[in-house]
Amino acid sequence: MDRERMIGELTNGSWDVIVIGGGASGLGAAVDAQARGFRTLLLEQADFAKGTSSRSTKLVHGGVRYLKQGDISLVNEALYERGLLCHNAAHLVHDLAFVVPIYHWWQGPFYGIGLKLYDMLAGKLNIAHSRHLGHEETLRRIPNIEQKHLQGGIMYHDAQFDDARLSTTLARTAADLGATVLNYVRVDELIKDNGMVAGVRAIDTETDTSYELRSKVVINATGIFADRVRAMDDTVAEPVISPSQGVHIVLDKSFQPTDTAIMVPQTDDGRVLFVIPWHERVLVGTTDTAMETPELEPTATKQEVEFILRNAARYLQRDPSESDILSIFAGQRPLVHPGGAKSATAKISREHLVEISPSGLVSIMGGKWTTYRRMAEDTINHAITVAGLPDRPSKTKDLKLHGWMSRDDTALPRAGHLQMYGAEAAEVMTFLEEGTRKELLHPRLPYAEGQVTWAARHELARTLEDVLARRTRSLLLDARASIDAAPRAAALLAEELGRDQDWIDEQVTSYGELAKGYLPG
Repeated sequence: MDRERMIGELTNGSWDVIVIGGGASGLGAAVDAQARGFRTLLLEQADFAKGTSSRSTKLVHGGVRYLKQGDISLVNEALYERGLLCHNAAHLVHDLAFVVPIYHWWQGPFYGIGLKLYDMLAGKLNIAHSRHLGHEETLRRIPNIEQKHLQGGIMYHDAQFDDARLSTTLARTAADLGATVLNYVRVDELIKDNGMVAGVRAIDTETDTSYELRSKVVINATGIFADRVRAMDDTVAEPVISPSQGVHIVLDKSFQPTDTAIMVPQTDDGRVLFVIPWHERVLVGTTDTAMETPELEPTATKQEVEFILRNAARYLQRDPSESDILSIFAGQRPLVHPGGAKSATAKISREHLVEISPSGLVSIMGGKWTTYRRMAEDTINHAITVAGLPDRPSKTKDLKLHGWMSRDDTALPRAGHLQMYGAEAAEVMTFLEEGTRKELLHPRLPYAEGQVTWAARHELARTLEDVLARRTRSLLLDARASIDAAPRAAALLAEELGRDQDWIDEQVTSYGELAKGYLPG
């Protein structure tokens, strides 16, 4: 992706669709719209997946706890979309076995029946059937589980992914199809003709260049900030987004050394707790804390971290402590309360909502990563009606995403962490072989120096944070190591982007301040 070329396209006529927001819902909408043949522009004020979309539990799943709540339709839709995503992004989404530990006689039949229903709802797209495990097999799969009174477990399957890498892949897919996708272009105002939304006024924050961009329809896909764009359209619009903060801690792999995840069905606040192997680390979370206002860079509270440690200690034989934490990340879910009636976050809808304002602004709100494709399809269906565009069906059910490889391709296991590049992995390996690009950024991180250059050259990485937080996952895997790696990464990025030493110094300083928020305080 060439940012200068795409910036140049901003003055090249009007658009069919302008999408505001470069997270899961916005990127999905851009892919869907361009795949239908509509001239599409996506604008993101920061970086792709800067907010919520890079801070998930890294699961593509139906939602076992939604099944427990009786929300069958939501689970059914999510399981269907899980199956499609496993096929369309096989290099980024893989099967993951979960074990629910059983400590009381009634838990076996209770969770067993529920998970059989989960299998049934997935139908032909089911990953694998759930089954009961004996005591010994449970310990082989989750050896760090608390053994006192342990009777066995129930194993079921969902899927796992890397959220920020899927975001990058969607951006590249949209660009492959012909869309213009730009980060660091902020929308400040909606343009209206005769009271109807007809485009946006935006500014390239790198150059302070302003643009007036016209389109047949504008889509508000800004997640937790959706109400701010709705207020640009109508200053008295009733807010409908209630941010809910989810926090995860990252531990060394020794806390769950196998490739099986643990699902604890009951915590202090009634949520489930996941202990998940990911990139040779272990994620533990999550929390559900109602927030007053949305934040682009939220941080975990001490109480949230203590909640996770306390509940993990109830089920892990080796209890994690604050000193074991490699990183802490927080994200805010854009929960929807239609009509402005606020309530507890556990009761607010996890489903998505498409709203069309009287002036024609289309807002997509709520939802989750697993159903991003369905959300995008619904959004563009509504946009077609608003704009009077040709009624073309969505093409994304079978659309293979950038870098797609067959799930049984023998090259994938050999690629290691480079698997995230999919069909480009061999090209990346060749690129890293040149010069000193194979050198690791840091001994505790799996990433090579050349991946910084690759991210800037091919993936629209513009800042040190883009590289260390999202193009690689260094910040999440080991925040301290990423701080140590920052000066070298910044120098490599500056060389590729043509920046000077002052820029390097500013980037290293600002990144260090940001990374401190990912460490126990």
